[in-house]
Amino acid sequence: QVQLVESGGGSVQAGGSLRLSCAASGITFSIYDMGWYRQAPGKQRELVARINSAVTTNYADSVKGRYTISRDNAKKTVYLQMNSLKPEDTAVYYCNAFRLRFGQTYEYWGQGTQVTVSS
Repeated sequence: QVQLVESGGGSVQAGGSLRLSCAASGITFSIYDMGWYRQAPGKQRELVARINSAVTTNYADSVKGRYTISRDNAKKTVYLQMNSLKPEDTAVYYCNAFRLRFGQTYEYWGQGTQVTVSS
């Protein structure tokens, strides 16, 4: 049974920082690409940051220079360090695990954690 459990969300004032964690179980974590997505009220879910199994990262333009994604394969955990937070960063943040193997997609989602940034 695959589980992705996010933690670290909360409320913060603009300019503040939060660190999200996502602990995985039930998968061979090191071979999965891991990502953080977010969904604000009334908006579609969007990719925030991704780190693949080779530890290559990419970021949405809106968070470049402010967010940092990292992973610890020994702890089966992916992190999202969020600095210089803005009110528009307010959303539910979701952890994602993805793998494509021989044309078969394996994809899992966490339950989400709320991040609220006040001005």
